[in-house]
Amino acid sequence: MSAEGRSGRTAGGSRSGRRNDPERRDRIIAACLDVIAESGVAGASHRRIAEAAGVPLGSMTYHFDGIGELLREAFTLFSQTISERFELRMAAARDQESARAAVVAIIQEDVFGDGRELVLSHELYTLAAREPAYRALTTAWMRRSRAALERHFDPETARLLDAMIEGISIHRALDEEPRDPGEIAEAVARVTASR
Repeated sequence: MSAEGRSGRTAGGSRSGRRNDPERRDRIIAACLDVIAESGVAGASHRRIAEAAGVPLGSMTYHFDGIGELLREAFTLFSQTISERFELRMAAARDQESARAAVVAIIQEDVFGDGRELVLSHELYTLAAREPAYRALTTAWMRRSRAALERHFDPETARLLDAMIEGISIHRALDEEPRDPGEIAEAVARVTASR
């Protein structure tokens, strides 16, 4: 039997899916994000994630070398999904006016529209503040966001807009007072004025 056959790993180092359940690994990653959204990273145990994914506990160690690898895979998927949606919104803008509207939509509909994603973002930020592997994920995420913004704004404005989007998300998560949605359009207009 080959080394791959004995270990269940492919040449690239990751374990391959079982033939009778090829989507199991993806289900585990999705369930990991669900558990983190509900209970935080601290509550994301192998047992809890396996239960949420509807898979045997042994599947966790078959597909991942520990909880650290699973968390990195889950947050990689999460950040890539958010980046792709961000890029699509900015790519659809035809001019500066529609680009400003796209930024407002990103904040109001994407950032504020989904409490689950807001929690996942902040869980990732907390990990990134302590661990370089997660900081690499957030750095790549910010780089993609700024590149999407730079389709319509100069690099300095793109950086300011990106920081504003993140800052507003933190305020939204922590502030109990409802805010006027018009404030967002006003903030975007101010940051992008004469740029």
